Amino acid sequence: MAASSSTMGKVIRCKAAVAYEPNKPMMFEDINVAPPQMSEVRIKMVNAAVCQSDLYFWKGKDVAKLFPRILGHEGAGIVESVGSNVKGIKAGDKCIPVWQAECKKCSKCKSSRTNICDTFVFNWGSGLMPSDKKTTRFTRVSDGKPIYHFFGISVFSQYTVVDEACVAKINPNADLSKICLLGCGIPTGVGSAWKIAKVHPKSTVAVFGLGTIGLAVVEACKVSGCSRIIGIARDEEKLARAMEFGLTDTLNTKAFNKPIEQVICEMTEGGMGVDYSFDCTGDPGIIYSALECCTPAGGVSIILGLVESSQVVKFHPGVLLWGRSWTSGLFGGYKGRTELPELVERCMKGHINLDHYITHHMPFSKINEAFDLLNQGGCIRCVMDYDK
Repeated sequence: MAASSSTMGKVIRCKAAVAYEPNKPMMFEDINVAPPQMSEVRIKMVNAAVCQSDLYFWKGKDVAKLFPRILGHEGAGIVESVGSNVKGIKAGDKCIPVWQAECKKCSKCKSSRTNICDTFVFNWGSGLMPSDKKTTRFTRVSDGKPIYHFFGISVFSQYTVVDEACVAKINPNADLSKICLLGCGIPTGVGSAWKIAKVHPKSTVAVFGLGTIGLAVVEACKVSGCSRIIGIARDEEKLARAMEFGLTDTLNTKAFNKPIEQVICEMTEGGMGVDYSFDCTGDPGIIYSALECCTPAGGVSIILGLVESSQVVKFHPGVLLWGRSWTSGLFGGYKGRTELPELVERCMKGHINLDHYITHHMPFSKINEAFDLLNQGGCIRCVMDYDK
């Protein structure tokens, strides 16, 4: 699909879901989307899904609390047009807008030790375009006032403009209604197991929280040959569903009158705990329980859940003395532009089954219903179709 001469270089009027204040339904309204500047790409969104992180920022749990803004960071689309300095991507290319930016120029991008990029650091909370650090590409039709961007990509708009650092060009045969899920949750879970923790065959694992990220951790551990994968949650339906992704054991925290970390340790050889644990909840108490259920001798605990900005985790350094480690990472450690396309290929080959993460489909116009479904725990992922 090549860019249309009727839109290239011109302002596009389209529909977007605009969040004007925390916890209030988004307005599905017309906005103006400016053409891309020299280092930018304008994308026609095809499919997207709502992630728990969208809920977090929509509820105003972050520090910045920028409104009005267009949320959304898990989607896929087709390049409509590119700026004059953009190389390696062109109109008609299928792509995933990637909030985990990769400029390929800064010292961090050139390092193999991190996937954090200087462009990403700017995008995280500014709501502005990194090319000039002053403007947005979204404005209201009614009065021309600017609308903030989100994570540098704002996929809850029929058209969006992003820096080239935030575009992962993917296989032209990819099914965007499935691959759109690789914008956030699944890479975060899969990469946390494969790239950050580096789980190994026959190892033991505990996964706290069984939403999309937790389920992706479970599936990645199963693919890696982990011998025991213990899922911990408070919802029996979630526990039962997670068995389909590879759990070997389930624990409902409501069923015990002693600390859950003690229960987990008692299930392991010598009562020492699991090799790896993953917190996918963002609850400070559970984060600490996840650490405590790891074996003191070299156990690794990974923090994945977003913690509300006002909350902290308290611990004594002695819990790390024998070599137990606490770590974390964004986007599963993946570099967005160079490594995400490889994960797309693996999913297309069936290494990760994207189908069983999709529980609902609906038109983009019903985005507030999609938010409600996720907020109420009624779905894993709801894929929205932008052409309906």
